[in-house]
Amino acid sequence: MSESELRRTAAEAFGWTELRAEQLAGMQHLLRGRDTVVVMPTGAGKSAIYQVTAMLLDGPTVVVSPLIALQRDQVAGLRANDAPPAAAVNSAQPAQDNEASWQSFTDADAEYLFLSPEQLAKEEALDRLERAKPSLFVVDEAHCVSAWGHDFRPDYLRLRHVVERLGHPPVLALTATASGPVRTDIAEHLGMRDPAVIVAGFDRPNLHLAARFCADEATRTDAVIDWVAQRQGSGLVYVPTRKDAERYADALAGRGVSAAAFHAGMRAADRRRVQDEFMSGGIDVVAATSAFGMGIDKPDVRFVAHAAMPGSLDAYYQEIGRAGRDGAAAEVMLFHRAEDRGLHRFLTGGGLDRAGVRQVAAAVRRRRSGVRIGELAESLGLSRRKVTNLVNLLEGAAVVRTAEDRVRYVADAPSPARAVSAVEQDVERRRRRDRSRIEVAHGYAEARSCRRRFLLGYFGERLDEPCGNCDACDEGLPAEAAEQAGHPPNTVVRHEKWGRGTVVHAETDRLVVLFDDVGYKTLSLAAVRDNGALVPL
Repeated sequence: MSESELRRTAAEAFGWTELRAEQLAGMQHLLRGRDTVVVMPTGAGKSAIYQVTAMLLDGPTVVVSPLIALQRDQVAGLRANDAPPAAAVNSAQPAQDNEASWQSFTDADAEYLFLSPEQLAKEEALDRLERAKPSLFVVDEAHCVSAWGHDFRPDYLRLRHVVERLGHPPVLALTATASGPVRTDIAEHLGMRDPAVIVAGFDRPNLHLAARFCADEATRTDAVIDWVAQRQGSGLVYVPTRKDAERYADALAGRGVSAAAFHAGMRAADRRRVQDEFMSGGIDVVAATSAFGMGIDKPDVRFVAHAAMPGSLDAYYQEIGRAGRDGAAAEVMLFHRAEDRGLHRFLTGGGLDRAGVRQVAAAVRRRRSGVRIGELAESLGLSRRKVTNLVNLLEGAAVVRTAEDRVRYVADAPSPARAVSAVEQDVERRRRRDRSRIEVAHGYAEARSCRRRFLLGYFGERLDEPCGNCDACDEGLPAEAAEQAGHPPNTVVRHEKWGRGTVVHAETDRLVVLFDDVGYKTLSLAAVRDNGALVPL
């Protein structure tokens, strides 16, 4: 389909007179039936890709969206335009409203149906989707597949099997933040077939990036409160725990700042009230855990502060990306301590339910014709969520596989007793990868040269000159020695011990390299020069 036809559809249905090149490319791939991964900054119009495409395909569109508030905003946005009807099914609606949404979708009255991944764990929901024969399957906030994995949303990792059950309509994965490894994870976990990958620019030059080291927690608390109290306009303070959200909100209110807390432990009505007041300007500052912000598009957020280092630069980039969406100047400040690293290491070191792994493996092995997860959970007397988690672990270790919505034991897989060891090895590989992401995040916090170059390098973008809009550039710190060292960002290299990798960042004395098998490693530049262990490919 020509670009002019796509533009005409966008203008007639939504009033959009301009479409970005990335939007047009995504639409055209999907109309040709190709799975597509799109990484674009929030506010750049990712949703337009499926909204326009859906109108040009025969059959309805399923949109998997992780948060009810996000679903509500997306449905409201469609209803505000001259677009086809949209419906949602979620746990926050009365049963009769959900039934009405299903009926409108299966009767072809609704073009778009918004669902949470948990809804797709229900056999009745899958049966209804099969009957509706969707022509497009959209996964919004697709980084959830990789960034949170089985510990947060186990049903997200089952979406690939939903797609296959529906006959594998074109799959569109949308996210505002995904480094190279995350993009690979998304395609793999969703079972995408030779996907087109569209990545828009990650740079947000209007954001001033800065970080401040704090020796102890009391110093950091005071520093965060002082910094925020001196800012003007709307802002966000991201904190690691629910208790911290309450503590910072109370302290800021004590300084005369219009502030409120937001975290998953609050009642849904209270969370909705805080969100609505922040969006309308009734509250200036929200002290929040990572539960706040996904899909929130408030253009005039003037600052984002972090009261601790997030567990990855993927999460950090998404959270700071909520500042300055109107294009005006905004400030980003990270307050970090050495102890943050230890906290994240602890959080990634959770134990493995070995007995549960063995129990589920044995139960699947006994069912030679395979078994559905719901049936498996019922027979074992375990929750569906727990069984889904354990099946994901077994599937990751190639002990079981899922096909046609049934879990089967792999013919040459080890016995259930030995399967525990295979799962342990796979979990440890993931743990090393996750911990390496923690290390590179702290490398960013401790960077002694242009902070923006480091951040963009992590996402595979090269910035040839220091940005001039970060604390390192403000202080005149030296530029990186990447070019002089012969290892500029995106250089593919091989290490004698860790194998193939890609240079992410270079400073005057060190390199950060992402290795395919072991994750991120920080290497001494002097050692690299002296021992020749790192060879460009």
